[in-house]
Amino acid sequence: MNNDDPFKVFITDPEMQQRLAKHIALRCFRNSILEELHAGKVPDSRSGDYSDVVVHTPYGEIPWNDLSRISNAEMKVLMVDVVNHTYHFIQELFDDERGGKLLLKLAQKDPAPEWDDPK
Repeated sequence: MNNDDPFKVFITDPEMQQRLAKHIALRCFRNSILEELHAGKVPDSRSGDYSDVVVHTPYGEIPWNDLSRISNAEMKVLMVDVVNHTYHFIQELFDDERGGKLLLKLAQKDPAPEWDDPK
């Protein structure tokens, strides 16, 4: 690949790299089992830092800020799911037809809203 190669220019553009990073995060992490782990109720905190929130267990109270919010088993399932999503994304990215279409879509001046930062 030489410096005049349009593909190299395309993939080395910082804006394209940022869009690709957002797309990877969306496709491979955000749209994973993380959504199920994220579902549920979130406590309110008068203090704002959750130092006033505790979880009551049969073995005592756990301050919210000391609480592990994801178990080892859930973490394992999450990581397997993220690896699978990443694998499928890599297959798409390096596919001659689908990868080119994806990169062209990311190169659009107004990418799809799901690639924007959350508001």
